[in-house]
Amino acid sequence: MIFKPYYYFATGCAAYLFGCGGLGICAVVDPHEEDVDAYLAFAASKGMRITHVIDTHLHADHRSGGPALAARAGAVYALHASASTAIPFEPLHDGQELALGNTRVTVRHTPGHTPESICLVVTDLRRGTDPWFVLTGDTLFVGAVGRPDLPGRARENAGELFDSIRDKLLTLPDELEVYPGHFAGSACGAGMSGKPSSTIAFERRWNPFLSKSRDEFVEALADQWAR
Repeated sequence: MIFKPYYYFATGCAAYLFGCGGLGICAVVDPHEEDVDAYLAFAASKGMRITHVIDTHLHADHRSGGPALAARAGAVYALHASASTAIPFEPLHDGQELALGNTRVTVRHTPGHTPESICLVVTDLRRGTDPWFVLTGDTLFVGAVGRPDLPGRARENAGELFDSIRDKLLTLPDELEVYPGHFAGSACGAGMSGKPSSTIAFERRWNPFLSKSRDEFVEALADQWAR
């Protein structure tokens, strides 16, 4: 598998390009508008064709490069089916699998930060049938979780976020690598680590939100984002 993260330290954002080097097929997740040329150039340097461009949710903190990159690459632009936008996109559904040669991507719908938020569980079949890593967007960060207040209904969204993390992420293998959409410096969460990746086991042990009950989780987030 080819895997390349793009870290934007000024804004605490991350984007990811990954796919099957053997068949030359790849995807880009959460691309930034200013780096469309960079994604295309890197893919070309590896002999890869970008077939899927995916946003884990509709971004509030930066302009997505998704539609422009998809148009330039002749790729599919995809969001969860519940996304509310006038931009044409291919709808993704919970449990859906995308095939990128020997790389497989399973969609997990994880509402809470936004209604359309998703996480992407990635498997490299040349490595084995167990998943290798998960891209968690703005659902789970290193040491923190996504903010629930941006769409309004903060308490209700916080409850959904708790359920999403418990049911869709903490059920994944402990050794699974976690690559979020943000790290320290972003306004999309509070208390995030400057380390841009983690594992499910590490977050289960050290993330202060993941040891809380549902009521405690909701209260903690409501208090944090009411300030």
